[in-house]
Amino acid sequence: MTKKQKTIGILTGGGDVPGLNPAIRAVTYRALREGYRVLGIRRGWAGLVDFIPDKNADNSDCVQLLTENLVNRAGRTGGTFLHTSRTRPSHLPRRIVPPHLRDRYTDEINDVTPIILQNLEFLGIDYMIPIGGDDTLSYGRRLHEEGVKIIAIPKTMDNDVPGTDYCIGFSTCVTRTLELTRKLRTSAGSHERFLVVEVFGRYAGFTAMLPTLAGAGDRCVIPEHPFEIECLAELLSEDRRRHPSNYSVVLVSEGATMKQAEGMSFESIEKDQYGHRKLGGIGDKVARLLKEISPKYNGGIRVNVISQRLGYLVRCGEPDAMDSIVPMAFGNLALDLILDGVSGRLVSLRNGCYDNVPIDVVSRYKKVVDIRKYYSADRLRPLYDTFNRRPLFIMTSDL
Repeated sequence: MTKKQKTIGILTGGGDVPGLNPAIRAVTYRALREGYRVLGIRRGWAGLVDFIPDKNADNSDCVQLLTENLVNRAGRTGGTFLHTSRTRPSHLPRRIVPPHLRDRYTDEINDVTPIILQNLEFLGIDYMIPIGGDDTLSYGRRLHEEGVKIIAIPKTMDNDVPGTDYCIGFSTCVTRTLELTRKLRTSAGSHERFLVVEVFGRYAGFTAMLPTLAGAGDRCVIPEHPFEIECLAELLSEDRRRHPSNYSVVLVSEGATMKQAEGMSFESIEKDQYGHRKLGGIGDKVARLLKEISPKYNGGIRVNVISQRLGYLVRCGEPDAMDSIVPMAFGNLALDLILDGVSGRLVSLRNGCYDNVPIDVVSRYKKVVDIRKYYSADRLRPLYDTFNRRPLFIMTSDL
């Protein structure tokens, strides 16, 4: 009797980042050589929602058989060739329930997890590897609790998945932020202005803190600490006077808030399936207020402001060195666990070493900057007492 070939499913969910394709390549290369079949689930969890469990159905938009040639070509590029979405099968709006399920799921919000389990069984998937942030991986945890064998890989620009010091995409984000902010300095210096750069970071300020620590900005404001605009204006004015070209720079996390304000700045009232509204606009608000109050701290003279939102410029294109190496290691770590018969784990990088932790850590707490240890609330900039024995990216959250 021929032994059944085991199958691994892999998907990418949430926002795209450089490093996803190298992770898919690493998983596929190793898995094929260990005798597994690898199925790429397209468009995140949406591929398993829309899949029709019928051998005669055309499911090419949902599932793709992965080969070495296919992943090798894609593995050198950014983004994700499997595509992605923010689909949450446990909270699926009726308007996007696929046609073949509409008679069964008629509520405004539906939990279609039984369909996901049915489709995984139909596809013969023995192990599922979701690559994503805490939203995507929280549903991976749900499937783990339902008995599905899950090995999760952390990905997010914000570097805010709990249980790991590093998430795929973070290094490229920091690298691009440094590069782009340095380019913008030429305009800020030429016109003797304040430069306000809005960066990613909904709840965690790592993407503003690390570039500032590396010299991209004079100050940074982050979600973990509501700031006083008057304090920021005074500090930037001091920085501007000290600079030979008479300008200064602040990095603003998209989730940052001002004291006495109404909370975060949003582009619209629409929410995704994880309850998040699209952030954006705090940089422009800060820029407008800085211009208005600047005469108070600059001898009565108004200082003009350049405001730039980096947005997708830091998440598009090819991965940097770190986001080429770490995904390769994470993919192989995932296969190590599968070969050992282990599941319900999140591969991780902690204190400079590759490791793994229970997958339930992704929902256990929020990973944010510890402002008591790493942020000067008075000076609005990173704080450190020593680099000795610190992890590679200096600041993380402790388990």
